[in-house]
Amino acid sequence: MPAPPSFPVDPEAFWHDPYPALAAMRARAPIAFVPELGAVLLTRRDDIFVCEKNIAVFSSAQPGGLMTVLMGENMMRKDGTAHQAERRQMFPSLSPTTVREQWRARFEQHARATLDALDGASEIDLVADYAMPISANALREITGLTNLTPSQMNAVSQAMIDGCANYAGDPAVEARCHAATAQIDAAIDARLEAVAAHPDHSLLSILTRAGQALASVRANIKLAISGGQNEPRDAIAGTAWALLTHPAQLERVRAGEASWQQAFEEYARWISPIGMSPRRIAMPYAWAGVDFEPETRVFLMFSSANRDETVFERADEYDLARSTAKAIAFGAGPHFCAGAAAARYLIADVALPLLFARWPGLRLAGPVPFGGWAFRGPLAMPVVLA
Repeated sequence: MPAPPSFPVDPEAFWHDPYPALAAMRARAPIAFVPELGAVLLTRRDDIFVCEKNIAVFSSAQPGGLMTVLMGENMMRKDGTAHQAERRQMFPSLSPTTVREQWRARFEQHARATLDALDGASEIDLVADYAMPISANALREITGLTNLTPSQMNAVSQAMIDGCANYAGDPAVEARCHAATAQIDAAIDARLEAVAAHPDHSLLSILTRAGQALASVRANIKLAISGGQNEPRDAIAGTAWALLTHPAQLERVRAGEASWQQAFEEYARWISPIGMSPRRIAMPYAWAGVDFEPETRVFLMFSSANRDETVFERADEYDLARSTAKAIAFGAGPHFCAGAAAARYLIADVALPLLFARWPGLRLAGPVPFGGWAFRGPLAMPVVLA
């Protein structure tokens, strides 16, 4: 069988809007090598859905990968029993029951405090002034790193995800990532004694009590921060933007014909906050007419899968009437996002309904630029509060 065909992209254009290039790949080369990224991209939903589960070939273990090098070997970079063991240790902090019984009330407390602090303002940036602190405060509670401020939590998360997507090898981006991981390590060290004396449901407390090695605790908390800040932040603001730019869809929610959960799930399909997940080919393999060679870097493009025209009718449209059952915004295999329940509660049960209840006349005050392809979201969102 042939090797994957080459499909060059303009990196800057791909960062600003990856969807045209991904649509072209799905149509002409659904499994393609993108030289600018140094990786083979899988872009069709069904290919990704099947291949992600084949961990013997599409391995998450990437000793030389950016995430492992920069953040340590977390559970997302392990397969099989090693992954499952750490995932089970993390579960008591992130299970739907824990989120509902322990975290939801704290999410709402922080959200209401954020809303109260904005009372009296006429215009805000919904990303920086609302979505960011809500996401960061939730993550401070869940990780146990309450000694980081919301702004610090946001900054270290952004530095890490920029580092993990730094396939161009920018030394300044790498340096910021190293500084962020050092700051997280220091915050962990400062909190260890407190969580030992007063155990709680935070990841730091749960993982240390489970006997997980401190190096793994550090890596797994960094993992939680790297995805647990930007994804809810971008989805809160992004879903609000989607509803404000589709007033008929917003009216469906307000009329009870669709739920806030549907609004979020459809947004996560339409503009996936986490656009891809990397894999390493562990052995020679042939799939869909293409040969994969060992040690090839592969990107499973969730953002493309969620716009696959063969799966979703009118895939480029935001439509709350559609079923998102086949969307894979949180992944599809054994590495399905461990924080999915927390994200769903925070975004759909707390942040969105409280926002639109407080300001029913909320409206956009200017353009909303988006950026990113590995991680994607609104960069700023000026709104008028009314």
